[in-house]
Amino acid sequence: MSEKRMLIVDAELVKKIDENRGDMGRSEFLNFLIDSQLKEKEESKKQGSVTREEFHQFQEGTKELLRNFLEFFISYGLELGKQPSDSEFEQLSRKLQSLGSSAKVKGS
Repeated sequence: MSEKRMLIVDAELVKKIDENRGDMGRSEFLNFLIDSQLKEKEESKKQGSVTREEFHQFQEGTKELLRNFLEFFISYGLELGKQPSDSEFEQLSRKLQSLGSSAKVKGS
């Protein structure tokens, strides 16, 4: 026989378990729920889904790439001697600063 342990949970949770377990015992029902959740997690990994953290890293990497892209073209234009109009330059500078500050704030 397997070793038994006691688990203390809120009365509301016990009520939910009892309302939804049908003919299963509490222990059997909890085991079923845990197994189902773990199986679902494994299947989602096999399907190639991404986690929130992975998506956030991708999003930050894209912002950094865009910032570098804008920075390159601003410096490239300045190297060629083409002077951008003040409003154009200010707009690009604001975009660069906003991208840089959002990456730093979220990264901190």
